[in-house]
Amino acid sequence: MAEPARKTTIEEPKPPLAPLVIPKVPPAVAALPGEARVLRAAEKALAGQTHGLRALLPFLGPAFVASVAYVDPGNFATNIAGGAQFGYMLLWVVLAANLMAMLVQSMSAKLGIATGLNLAEVCRQKFPFPAVVGLWLQAEVVAMATDLAEFIGAAIGIHLLFPSIPLFMAGIITAFAAFGILSLQSRGFRGFEAVITVLVGVIVAAFAFEVVLARPSVGAVAAGLLTPRFSGTESVLLGAGILGATVMPHVIYLHSALTQRRVVGATEEEQKKIFNFEKWDVVIAMGLAGLINVAMLTIAAAALHAHNINVPNLDAAFRALGHTLDHGADIFFGLGLLASGLSSSSVGTLAGQVVMQGFIQRRIPLFLRRAITMAPALVVIAIGLDPTRALVLSQVVLSFGIPFALIPLLLFCRDRGLMGTLVNKQSTTALATLVIGVILSLNVFLIYLLVSGR
Repeated sequence: MAEPARKTTIEEPKPPLAPLVIPKVPPAVAALPGEARVLRAAEKALAGQTHGLRALLPFLGPAFVASVAYVDPGNFATNIAGGAQFGYMLLWVVLAANLMAMLVQSMSAKLGIATGLNLAEVCRQKFPFPAVVGLWLQAEVVAMATDLAEFIGAAIGIHLLFPSIPLFMAGIITAFAAFGILSLQSRGFRGFEAVITVLVGVIVAAFAFEVVLARPSVGAVAAGLLTPRFSGTESVLLGAGILGATVMPHVIYLHSALTQRRVVGATEEEQKKIFNFEKWDVVIAMGLAGLINVAMLTIAAAALHAHNINVPNLDAAFRALGHTLDHGADIFFGLGLLASGLSSSSVGTLAGQVVMQGFIQRRIPLFLRRAITMAPALVVIAIGLDPTRALVLSQVVLSFGIPFALIPLLLFCRDRGLMGTLVNKQSTTALATLVIGVILSLNVFLIYLLVSGR
């Protein structure tokens, strides 16, 4: 008689490999009630009872949530500025950054699957206390820089679409809207993932429409994607900003939390199957985010740089796109910016909770965290600083936070005692080391340029 198929454990993860221990504090992100149908579908996929798209569907979601950070308002600012000033020249930075993102996010997802812990929790258990506190503090600074971009971006989007609403009030509206999106978690992770995916779809539709209107040069796009080069200090600054806006430190922590207890394999073989599905999730979601980023810069190059139109801020870009492309291009730009700000601000708050709980085993109410991290953005708006310039500079700050998440992630993913069969291959470790080296080199060069004033 055939042995009945063993079901996948989904309530609790298996004990992680030594020397780690399961944390006593519940994880900041876990499988929530109301997801029985999705989890049953995942069990069938792992048991080989479903194949193809039906098997993949229950595993799609975590990377789409993480991908929001790769199309946040900071990307709008850096990509529009880069395309308007330098045409198609910086497209290769966008491409490289998104390829890096695929590698980084797949490693983050793998860490959560292999250990049942997120990156911040593993850091807390593996590093000495002073290092943990330092990592936590810099991660909180990064969270504030992230919120600066997201809140200002969403506020600008509301203000552009509804000019009668002052920018400061638009920021307050953004805060409440983000809370509404976050409240969906109480009904299960799938609802939150679905809303985020819909908002990403709005961004895709907006920029697909504008690409058609802009009619960019295919040859120039190909040359920009395949020819690495800079042209002066400002192009390097924008390149670092594009990198900081694309490879985001806070979602490196978040992605591992989204996978750590979502679907848990009872054996290492099942963990490998889960990771294989999650790799497709990463490729699809990050590939989509990469296309959006390429579209942003391409539109700016074709519609603004080609006509020698200077756009010092997103307001000017909104008006210029409406003038050069017509057909409601400015409205689509504003809608995309608004969808980006609302989705990314919600994801940013979730990441902040993961970071605090993981590093110091403390959690604060979402309302309080939202109030604290949005304060710098509201200050920038209230005192009248240039919001777009603040967006670009916030992305530079983010780029300096990347190594503090990437280096621990690399160290853990190459540790066979920690990762088991999901340990990095030597080629993956070598490639990840190269990526970190490139990011560190660019940041050091950027510091030199800023200090020397060149």
